[in-house]
Amino acid sequence: MQLTVKLFAFFRDGRFKEEGREYPAGTKVGEIVADLGIDPDEVGVVMINSLQSSLKATVAEGDNLAIFPVIGGG
Repeated sequence: MQLTVKLFAFFRDGRFKEEGREYPAGTKVGEIVADLGIDPDEVGVVMINSLQSSLKATVAEGDNLAIFPVIGGG
């Protein structure tokens, strides 16, 4: 299945900003994060089609997945 993955902040470093990617049906967000070499502990917010989601969520054909890192500071 085809979906669009959007990365934000330092997740883009050495990767991409937005890319169409192919994954098997039933793929979970956490599997995509792992495939991209992103540490799940660094993921702050995950959105599927502009709705907040989780690493355990399953993506579907045509979804837009946005992955944001944890934001630190004080």
